[in-house]
Order: sequence, then C-alpha cells, then structure tokens
Amino acid sequence: MSDILAENLSGKAVMGSDGTELGLLYNITMDLKSGKLHDLVVEPDEELPARSVDFDRDETGRFLVPVRHVQAVKDYIVVQR
Repeated sequence: MSDILAENLSGKAVMGSDGTELGLLYNITMDLKSGKLHDLVVEPDEELPARSVDFDRDETGRFLVPVRHVQAVKDYIVVQR
C-alpha cells in the first residue's frame, strides 16, 4: 500500500468489504511510543442498524476498527468484515 497523509483521510467514508457503508473516519488511534496504529475510529452511518456491525465501540458509540482490517484506501477506506 502506498503512503497516504493522514490529513487526506479525515472524513473519508469507510465501507465494509461486503459493500456496507459503515460511516465516516473520525480519527485514528496509535501507540505514541512505537508509532504503531491501532484503530480507525468511525462515526457510524445514521441508517446503519447498530447490531449489524461486530466492531467494538467507544464511549460515544463510534466503531473501533482495528487497522489490520484495512484492505484498501481509495475513494473509500475498505475494511474486512
């Protein structure tokens, strides 16, 4: 995967590999000591049934998608479901 600046990812749509629109990228968490990325924090799509997504949620209800699930970054961020 080619390098992508974080500023180009902010607000990008996140889609499951099954074609389900999950929401918009809100933030990315990382380990400050190692620089390793942890999770994509995704603001859920309002029309998405909450029970249809298996990812953990933070205290505000945003999805926490492990970075290892990212399959592609183009028009959408595609994540494995």
